[in-house]
Amino acid sequence: MSEARRQVVAVVGGGIAGLAAAWELVNRAEADRPEVHVLEGAARVGGMMMATEFAGRTVDLAADAFLARRPEAVELCEELGITDQLVPVGASGASILARGKLRAMPGGLALGIPTRWLPLARSGILSPSELLRVGTDLFRPHLGTGSAFGDRSVGAIVGERLGRPVVERLADPLIGGIHAGQADELSAAAIFPVLIAASHQSGSFMRRLGRTQAARAVTPSDASPGGPLFWSLQDATASLVDRLILQLVERGVSVRTRAPVEALTRVGHRRAGRWRLRVGGAGDPADTTLDADGVVLALPAREAAVLLAVHAPTAAGMLSTVESASVATITLSVRSEAIAAPLRGTGFLVPRTTAIDGRPALITGCTYLARKWPHLDRPDDELLRVSVGRFGDDRPAQLGDEELTASAYGELAPMLGITGPPRQSLVTRWPSAFPQYQVGHLIRVGTIEKSVAELPGLALAGSAFRGVGIPACIGSGRSAARTVHRTLTSGSGPGQPTG
Repeated sequence: MSEARRQVVAVVGGGIAGLAAAWELVNRAEADRPEVHVLEGAARVGGMMMATEFAGRTVDLAADAFLARRPEAVELCEELGITDQLVPVGASGASILARGKLRAMPGGLALGIPTRWLPLARSGILSPSELLRVGTDLFRPHLGTGSAFGDRSVGAIVGERLGRPVVERLADPLIGGIHAGQADELSAAAIFPVLIAASHQSGSFMRRLGRTQAARAVTPSDASPGGPLFWSLQDATASLVDRLILQLVERGVSVRTRAPVEALTRVGHRRAGRWRLRVGGAGDPADTTLDADGVVLALPAREAAVLLAVHAPTAAGMLSTVESASVATITLSVRSEAIAAPLRGTGFLVPRTTAIDGRPALITGCTYLARKWPHLDRPDDELLRVSVGRFGDDRPAQLGDEELTASAYGELAPMLGITGPPRQSLVTRWPSAFPQYQVGHLIRVGTIEKSVAELPGLALAGSAFRGVGIPACIGSGRSAARTVHRTLTSGSGPGQPTG
């Protein structure tokens, strides 16, 4: 009797979710370890985890930190043996452009939603009349409702309880900034579910949120109990990808770039067959197909929809409706002495309602990179990263790099009192990078997952489902890998007839 064939799993997509899926599959005993192939259509792996040399330093070009209070990224660092390279944020606090000037964000925010009135009042972000509107939550609190806890937008809930100015100047810049979306469209159930429960209960909305958040800090102005709020790595957050790739290859994982999967077909019996992947961009004709017992699709929603259209039309239809936002970052090197304004905290945000020269502001925020990460600090040279683009604003895509830099810098310079041009600049574009968790998102995700569960040996991962941050994507990839592995070890995987 011949020895059983080794299982083969294809991971389609080389972002952090796909790489985490591959790690989950091979980070086990040799006898239980499948043969793993990672197929990435782009020229590099890592997705939005990317760094480059700029002004003599290694600088992240998108995601530059991960939440400490979520365990997935820290646990991965522990498994890779690089916890000694973790570095905390070097500054605290952030500002917001409100009522004509940069103002420090108040303490007691929960994802941009105030839980205390006095710090909000002292911040100057709201006018006296707007503060009175917020104060009604404390002195004339909600009486509660017995209606069902259906999903609503973050903006609708916060606006109803605390007023529109709180939505526009706090909740939308923070929550909308994380997702590059609009608080009036983003799902509270998917992003901050405690809002729904708090909005239906009697008493003060702010106090209820404050009690809920008491055990953990969730804003840049608060300290995480027992440790920092965010972590990076000494050589840039993107170096996590480099270390992960190194150890994946050491464990025999094949990682291919410029290898887009163009089609996915089922070969053999529905339950006991295999998946055949048609791979484009291959130089060797022998590499144009790959047969696998299991598949993890760690792709953007609409790319996954194309591959699933024949096999899971319900899931494909739902995936094709997931909207996304495009963003860009402009990294700048500026002479320190050319900046008149004090650089307090880690940076500032710009509300979407802000008008500059009679037009909506192009920039959405600015990070003081050398203040946020002290290892980037150099004498007389400030590193600033300006963010542009959000859902519904396609202006950055219509401008070339030079025009975009000039427009963004033209807005930034007066805010910080900068004189003269930047020393260096670099534009990095992230098209369709942020899936939009619109109202009803979790219902959509549940339907997708139920439909895909009918397909043997296949699972989905990535930012389109239950979280856009690095830890959430790592958790998504590892969970999908465990799902596929359970299927393959349940008796319907390799070793069964393929018809």
